[in-house]
Amino acid sequence: MVLHGPRWVDALVRLRNILVSPFGLKTSGEGAPAPHGLIGLFPVVSETPERLVAGFNDYHLDFRIVVELAGEATSREVTSTTLVRTHNLLGRTYLSLIMPFHKLVVRGMMGRIMEPAR
Repeated sequence: MVLHGPRWVDALVRLRNILVSPFGLKTSGEGAPAPHGLIGLFPVVSETPERLVAGFNDYHLDFRIVVELAGEATSREVTSTTLVRTHNLLGRTYLSLIMPFHKLVVRGMMGRIMEPAR
């Protein structure tokens, strides 16, 4: 889902990185090394066979994406949850600007999971 997302997502991430760098926000590949590795752009916080938690903390907000699997292999259910804690006006403004794009990105990525099954 995260590793092989739609190509237009990569373009949005590159644009985001250009737009936020003047504000001192983290960009892709920036920050402390990820002790548990990376999944796509995001440092892995924890991982089990049923749940992946990835994300990072920044000046303006803390971000986590949680992807969970439930059920048997033939009828597996995948849930994606985004958790955000804003710290200041910049974080709240950023979140309000990014939210419409975030919803499109998550829907696009979740839709790609279903493609092989169709």
